[in-house]
Amino acid sequence: MSYLVRRLEFFVITLWAALTINFILPRIMPGNPAQAMIVRFHGRVSPEAVKAIEVAFGLHSHESIFQQYLEYLRNTLTGNFGTSVTFFPVPVGDVIKQGLPWTLGLVGMATIIAFVLGTLLGMLSAWRRGGFFDAVLPPVFIVISAFPYFWLGLLVLLAFALTLGWFPLGFAYDLTDSINLSWSFVGQVIWHGFLPALTIVVTSIGGWILTMRNTMITTLAEDYVKMARAKGLSPIRIMLMYAGRNAILPNLTGFAMSLGFVISGAILVEIVFNYPGLGFTLLQAVHSEDYALMQTLFLMLTSAVLVAVLAADLLTALLDPRTREQG
Repeated sequence: MSYLVRRLEFFVITLWAALTINFILPRIMPGNPAQAMIVRFHGRVSPEAVKAIEVAFGLHSHESIFQQYLEYLRNTLTGNFGTSVTFFPVPVGDVIKQGLPWTLGLVGMATIIAFVLGTLLGMLSAWRRGGFFDAVLPPVFIVISAFPYFWLGLLVLLAFALTLGWFPLGFAYDLTDSINLSWSFVGQVIWHGFLPALTIVVTSIGGWILTMRNTMITTLAEDYVKMARAKGLSPIRIMLMYAGRNAILPNLTGFAMSLGFVISGAILVEIVFNYPGLGFTLLQAVHSEDYALMQTLFLMLTSAVLVAVLAADLLTALLDPRTREQG
């Protein structure tokens, strides 16, 4: 229980610090959302319209910084993130709701697949250390992981979309159809998302393979693994339940952070494939100086990473009780 309390204290303090920094940064940047909107109209805005825009974006210059901070915390806790400049007059919350499912579906699933495959391949590579599998697989994927996302994305588009015509050039579904829950639409989403997911998996799996292999090699030399072999346990059980279970613990935090960063999307991949995720939305927000949208996306990213790391810490404590005793 004390371990859980310590982790929750760390989570709350870090989240409060992230909220505070997220409040300060836009206010020390030049300009404001109202000025950005005025620029979009090339300055042809009356003073009354400027005042209306400032009210729409919640800019109250007569309030003290402390009052603005309290209002910011209240709005954040109630889900009121302001109005988007990029998609004016759509609220920021509605903009995020449109892109979040696509990002979770594409980047989230690709991250999980890369971690699972990379962990299993790294485990098998360490178990067959020195063999052909170990000599070829890790170096190949490590080299591939050095390729930029956008370069590999353009390569698979050229090969499988333009040349062979097996997959569409981009977007998440056929633009002639509307979003629905039919099996045909789900098939479209999988078909459109295969190439961008393949790009993410191929370029990220190498790190998981190498990390798991190195940790697994160290774990295989432990006394409890030697004892399991001496007892005559099956190789599969030793590899998965004894060596693998303990070797995967250092990777859980890295995997949790990867899941947390899913919220930010894969910007380069989404740009190449014209995918309607939050990564592409963040790029549009930066170009439009959409502070409210950027602020909310950064806050979501920080919160997701904190929640994922907290979950990984709790899972690690469950799998390895020794970590609960660490101060």
